[in-house]
Amino acid sequence: MATFREFEQDSWEDAEVCAAYGDRFGRVVAQAIGPVLDAVNVGPRDDVLDVATGSGAFAAAAAGLGATAVGIDFSGEQLRRARAAHPAASFEPGDATALPFGPARFDVVVCNLGVPHFAEPEAFFREAFRVLRPSGRVAFTVWAEPARTRGFAAIYGAIQRHGSLDVGLPPGPNFFLYADEDQSRTSLTAAGFVAVAVTTIAQTWTVRDADDVFTAILNGTVRAAAVLKRQPPDVLARIRQAVRAEIETYVDGERYRIPMPAVLTTATKPPACPAGEG
Repeated sequence: MATFREFEQDSWEDAEVCAAYGDRFGRVVAQAIGPVLDAVNVGPRDDVLDVATGSGAFAAAAAGLGATAVGIDFSGEQLRRARAAHPAASFEPGDATALPFGPARFDVVVCNLGVPHFAEPEAFFREAFRVLRPSGRVAFTVWAEPARTRGFAAIYGAIQRHGSLDVGLPPGPNFFLYADEDQSRTSLTAAGFVAVAVTTIAQTWTVRDADDVFTAILNGTVRAAAVLKRQPPDVLARIRQAVRAEIETYVDGERYRIPMPAVLTTATKPPACPAGEG
């Protein structure tokens, strides 16, 4: 069986998955960019590293503020798409748990909704600490727990009622692990960070059809899609119908507006000790 990391990387090399993710989730994911830039005070003098850059939108937004921004991703397909969409930005291949940069290289390290895809999130936090300069800032977002991200609640609730979550996927970290404030504080503190702060970013997923949520997750995600695709056809049909019924409760005129908040965690690397101290 493939490892969790191999499973994730292989899946994100699929051009159709990357395209569907960008088309279906792009507008939701982009809603966090402004709040994250503000939270870590990105400015023209900053060197910014965008980890798991995906479409490259965050790196491009940071560059638009005058920062020197580099986006990295382990997916060659995502990098191809990012370079095509943002030719003025810089994108490089890289592993979040072994960042290809020397110590104290960046002022800011960010990761927008990438941490749930890492086999070893704690290694990423340690690497972020290593490549940050003293007083550097880190920020990452994850989806809030399903009780608040109603699109995921509809999917996983329907699977639990009609199918099975145990479909033989490679074991990996809990997808919603860092939606828990205490876990984020503990992990970042263990990596050496201080001034850890956790907030919620309100986000709304707007779709035209109640079936769009099921279709988006089936075609544009990795773990959730794999769970769906391993259900028997009759079970999958029941799951799809249940998801549609749930999404229909979010009708707003000619659209469906589904709450999909993100949890934002920020922290700071301690300043360097003055000469003769520490």
